[in-house]
Amino acid sequence: MAARIQQAEADIQAAQARIAIIARLQRAQAERLAAKQQPVVRLTAALQMIVRRPLALALVQPGSISDAVHMRAVLSQVLPVIRERTAGLRAELERSRALRETAEQAAGALAQSRADLRERQAALRTLETRKRMAERDYQSSAGLESERALALGERARDIADLMDRIETAGDLRERLAQLPGPMLRPAQPHLAPASNAVRERTQGGPPPYRLPVVGQLVTGLGEMSESGVRSRGLTIVTQAGALAVAPTGGRVAFAGPYRGYGQIVIIDHGGGWTTLITGLLRLTAEVGDVVRQGDPLGNAGPGRPSITVELRRHGQPVDIVPLVSG
Repeated sequence: MAARIQQAEADIQAAQARIAIIARLQRAQAERLAAKQQPVVRLTAALQMIVRRPLALALVQPGSISDAVHMRAVLSQVLPVIRERTAGLRAELERSRALRETAEQAAGALAQSRADLRERQAALRTLETRKRMAERDYQSSAGLESERALALGERARDIADLMDRIETAGDLRERLAQLPGPMLRPAQPHLAPASNAVRERTQGGPPPYRLPVVGQLVTGLGEMSESGVRSRGLTIVTQAGALAVAPTGGRVAFAGPYRGYGQIVIIDHGGGWTTLITGLLRLTAEVGDVVRQGDPLGNAGPGRPSITVELRRHGQPVDIVPLVSG
């Protein structure tokens, strides 16, 4: 359902871009039509004046028969030019009608995409309600972890410190989970093989990755942001209320408000990999949730919200673009 919602959001953006292109074509077409209409209008007015002259007045008009023949010859040469120009004008009018029909089709597609988005958002809210009711038995443990995460957030001086603490806790949890039990001290410790946790820390590759929201990329890794700070991730401008999903699988280590960043989500992917998503207005994920790639996490705010996503490996920012394009 989350994937269908993001598909509807992408369809809306495509329809809006299509309507903008058609509007530019219509403006250019109107300018060309106006340029062709002016001489034709003047010519039509002159011909109407000739036609409306009384026949008796034409008979008493001064001039010889050669003048009348000359006038006839001039008109016979002008008429093909008139037909050619009026034919071009008719073609321009046909193109204008075709553009108008295309604009109406694009507007209809946009309205249908918006209706599909509203329907799918309502279905997702229903699924989320059912899920929360089914997980009621597990709320006690999740509540304890949420309190610990909030206490950790209060102690952290900034969001980078919070990420470091969560990564350290995740590494420790992985190493503890890999321990087989009590082991005798080897006779030569420096020759002992590395544990599975150490091998995982040094050999683990990047997880399969995707962007959390559909939108326009405005800031890349290392670029200077509006606040004068170099970005440690990607900033995406998306639509109002856009759905944010998990870029890849993992465990939600932090979910809640954080000063200056709105609602944020931190996902521990294991192997030293963590993802930070900031700028959300509403969260549906909670601390302790195990999410798969594409599972819904929350929604963006109104207007043209900016969502920032950072991927880190043992505390160091990693460029997301090669992972997504690959």
